[in-house]
Amino acid sequence: MRKTKPKKRILLPDPKYHDVSVTRFVNNLMLQGKKSIAYAIFYDSIDMVGEKMKDSDKAPLEIWKKALENITPQIEVKSRRVGGANFQVPTEIRPDRKVSLAMKNMVLYSRKRSGRSMAEKLAAEILAAYNNEGAAFKRKEDMHKMAEANKAFAHFRF
Repeated sequence: MRKTKPKKRILLPDPKYHDVSVTRFVNNLMLQGKKSIAYAIFYDSIDMVGEKMKDSDKAPLEIWKKALENITPQIEVKSRRVGGANFQVPTEIRPDRKVSLAMKNMVLYSRKRSGRSMAEKLAAEILAAYNNEGAAFKRKEDMHKMAEANKAFAHFRF
């Protein structure tokens, strides 16, 4: 759209936890419009996280939120062409894009994990992200390192 920004779609909260962020995550997890299967995968993985973290005083949903927070990037690099050369310019990320990137990375790297079911893989990735490890956390760290390395070109952003 050239002139106007598209209207933000309002998401309904999920049936179990009544949380909009869960719905947003399930939408990222969903394949081929199979939302009920995506919900089942998410709820099963949250139950698995609850089983593995019994001794923790936090609820499984709080563990998931903390894991998302741990893999949320703050800065990314964008290519800018200046005078015939491409520069990787570090830029801050909008808040809604931060959350989106974190969710997409968690889903992507949990799909790449080895395991029996998607629920197990997702639970393992949630626990890894909660403990500041795993592929999604490494991705965030790499983004930050790249931005730090290219800090000299920060004056090209506008």
